[in-house]
Amino acid sequence: MKTVSNCVEDILITQPYLEEALSRNIINYSALAVELTEPISKMLKKDVKPGAIMMALRRYSPPPALSNSVKMKRVIKNLGDITVRSNLTDFTVKNSDTLIDNHSKILERINEENKLFYTFTRGIHESNIIISSSLKDFVETNLNNETFLAVQSGLSAISINLPQDNSKIAGLYYHFFKRLAWEGIVLYEVLSTTNEFTILVEDEYVDKAFAAIKRVKT
Repeated sequence: MKTVSNCVEDILITQPYLEEALSRNIINYSALAVELTEPISKMLKKDVKPGAIMMALRRYSPPPALSNSVKMKRVIKNLGDITVRSNLTDFTVKNSDTLIDNHSKILERINEENKLFYTFTRGIHESNIIISSSLKDFVETNLNNETFLAVQSGLSAISINLPQDNSKIAGLYYHFFKRLAWEGIVLYEVLSTTNEFTILVEDEYVDKAFAAIKRVKT
């Protein structure tokens, strides 16, 4: 049978910012309990008193990953260089039987210019090519028989080198996304390899995004 505590946990799990605010003791329990009275009453299909909700809030224990654990602090402290690359174009192309062959021509050109920025991601239905805008016309020409779903120029990439053991730390990416969201920064694309994390933003956000990520590191 579902309890008030179960309902509180269900709500907080879907609202990580609220959950973190509780873990940092920067939220008014009484006011939040009143705010949650109606949704929890609907979940339990009976009237629930704010006092019962406030008690459940005070007893709630957030996941350890949300707290500034020693391991998390060590990983964030050891974040590597932050690199910014500007003047990029993002191509979203519908997957087809000819895409890989046409893409190979682009790779041949990239091998001739090793200073270019380039990433390729293949999904189930579509693929993304992010590349320096100097090759925008070249890409469009070599993919002219493909179906473009979106083409966006005026983008910048911010890449962060991660410590070797980052894949064993729960909640690491959350710290980046939380800071960027709080700053009102819209992410155009997110990319990652095992030890590197890259966000793609429109040029108007790049300075603000870089400063936000620096604050996570410091």
